[in-house]
Amino acid sequence: MLHQTFIRSALAALAIGAGTVSAQATEIVRAITFTPAQVSFAQNFQKYVDLVNERGAGVVQIQTIGGPETIPQARMGEAQQNGIADMFLLPAGLYLNIVPEGEAFAGSNRNPMDVRADGGIEMINEIFHEKGNAHVLAHVDGGAGFHLWLTEKPEITDSGEVDLTGIRLRSSPLYRAFLEELNATIVVQPAAEVYTSLERGVVDGAGYPVTGLRDYGWNKFLKYRLDPSFFQTDVLISMNLDAWNDLSDEAREILQQAAIEHEQSSYEANLALNESEKAAMAAEGIETIELTGAQAETFLTTAYDIAWARLKERDATHHDALKDVFFEPIE
Repeated sequence: MLHQTFIRSALAALAIGAGTVSAQATEIVRAITFTPAQVSFAQNFQKYVDLVNERGAGVVQIQTIGGPETIPQARMGEAQQNGIADMFLLPAGLYLNIVPEGEAFAGSNRNPMDVRADGGIEMINEIFHEKGNAHVLAHVDGGAGFHLWLTEKPEITDSGEVDLTGIRLRSSPLYRAFLEELNATIVVQPAAEVYTSLERGVVDGAGYPVTGLRDYGWNKFLKYRLDPSFFQTDVLISMNLDAWNDLSDEAREILQQAAIEHEQSSYEANLALNESEKAAMAAEGIETIELTGAQAETFLTTAYDIAWARLKERDATHHDALKDVFFEPIE
């Protein structure tokens, strides 16, 4: 059970200036990010905040009031559902226990703009409204997936499959089943704890996007990166549904339009950042092991099959309709 009284008190202390601005009829949206402020995901989100605050002067303002130091990542889905804060920069994979259909974002191999154009966001919002008391504004920082980062070289079998037997990997619940399929020993822990785990040899690597990895300093210990990437980063800008509905039409329009623009600009920026970070890590000595051809196809098919099968097992109601929009068969 989330300690709502404690967290509300903490957020109130962080948002001391909000009352003054509200008195001037500006609507205040209190935001939480799933990473600390210095990590790339939170820094990218700040671009959205700045855009809204510029356009929304006198109408609506976003006030970022904390990150995982305020609400633990594992509790953020529940916090959003209960209205502990108004807006969240939060991966869908961190609250699949509440909205299992959030799997569609990571299980997607299409870009967020095409999914939106084909009605995917509208479709999935009906589900998020009902199950998560949440409204999705945008799928941001898309276009890149998760990589396996290792301190020792992985084994590739004669049949071309990756075998991680004996390797301990930090995982999140989102891709735990996939790493287990590759025979890895799994350690589930927050990203903030991984540096110490790598330093002490508790884990031999991690699954994580390129974005943010050097921000955490993990590159100091890593020697190998396994390509291709799997899944797609599933970071969402979303709001507590009650808070969204309480906003004026003008405020909602400003927030939504800026989110649509940020969805595309963050996608493009993420692609560029991935290339620059890849080059920087290669210069530091991290070797890329690239699966190609049938090996890559087997690797990716295994990953995506697990994601969609997990959704179907949890709740098959919307599985087929979502997969038709979010996923293109691998050829």
